Amino acid sequence: MINFLPHTVFKTRVRNEALDGPNPFEWKDLTTAEIFENKKVVVFSLPGAFTPTCSTSHLPRYEELYDEFKAQGVDAIICVSVNDAFVMYQWGQQQGAENVFLLPDGSGEFTRKMGMLVCKDNLGFGMRSWRYSMFVDNRKVEKMFIEEGFDDNCPTDPFEVSDADTMLEYLKSR
Repeated sequence: MINFLPHTVFKTRVRNEALDGPNPFEWKDLTTAEIFENKKVVVFSLPGAFTPTCSTSHLPRYEELYDEFKAQGVDAIICVSVNDAFVMYQWGQQQGAENVFLLPDGSGEFTRKMGMLVCKDNLGFGMRSWRYSMFVDNRKVEKMFIEEGFDDNCPTDPFEVSDADTMLEYLKSR
C-alpha cells in the first residue's frame, strides 16, 4: 500500500466571473500538495461519472453525510475519477454536488501512481479507477479501503467497503 500520495498535477476548470459568454471557465492546475497538504481529506475513487452505482449510491451518500465527516475533523471530501474536467463538472451539476469536490484525473496519472488503474474494456470504458476510498492526513494515507476483485476487465463492480458509511465508521472509531 502507498504511504504518501504521489505528486500529480490535476487539470481542473474554475469559474472566472470576468469572462463573458456561455463558458465562463478557465483551466487551473492543482497539485497534490495544494489539495492535500496540512489537511485531513477523505477521498473516494470510482470508475466513472454518470455510471449507475457511482451516481445512485457512491457520490450521493458522501454528499449526504458531509456534515458528519466535518464533525470528525475532515477538511474536505474528494471524489476522483478518470474523467475529464468537463465530464466531472456536468456530472456534479446533474448530481447537485455541493460539498464533495469532484477531482478529474483525466489522464489517469494519479490513479496509475496510486496503483489503482484498471482496464475496463469489457464495459467499453478503457482505463479507469478501481473503486476505493482512503483517509489522508497531510498527504499521508492513514487508511485505505479497496474493493475486492481488483483486476482488469473484472466482470463485476464490487461496492462493499469504499462507501461513505464504512469510512465514517472508521473515522468515528479512531
